[in-house]
Amino acid sequence: MQASEIRELTDAEVRARVAELEEERFRLRFRAATETLEDPLRLRLLRKDVARMKTVLREREREAAGAEDASAAAKARGSSPRKSRTTRAAATRATTSRAASARKAATRKSSARKTKSTRAGGAGER
Repeated sequence: MQASEIRELTDAEVRARVAELEEERFRLRFRAATETLEDPLRLRLLRKDVARMKTVLREREREAAGAEDASAAAKARGSSPRKSRTTRAAATRATTSRAASARKAATRKSSARKTKSTRAGGAGER
C-alpha cells in the first residue's frame, strides 16, 4: 500500500489496518518458524506497510499538535529531543578531553611526589 493511499484513509481505518497487518505478520512469522513459506517476501512487505501507516499516523499527530506542542508532548512522554550528530560528537570530545586532562594532572601529581621522596633519600629517610 502506498503512502498516498494511506493518507486517504481516516485515522480509525489506518489503526484498524495496522492491527490487521500486525496480526497477519505474527501468524506468518509463526508459520515461517515451523515450515517454509510460499512467499517469504510477504513478511518484509507487511513490516514496511505497517511502518508506512504508523508514519502517516505520526505525521497527523504532529500536524494536529503543532511544532511547539509536539516537543512538549515528547517531554511529557519522557523522551528527550534528539541531539544532532555534531552536538553529540562535540559533547563526547569535551568529556574525553576533560578525562584526559584529569589523568595528566593525576600523573603529574604522582610523579611530583615521587621526585620529592627520592630527593629526600627515599620514603623512610628524612
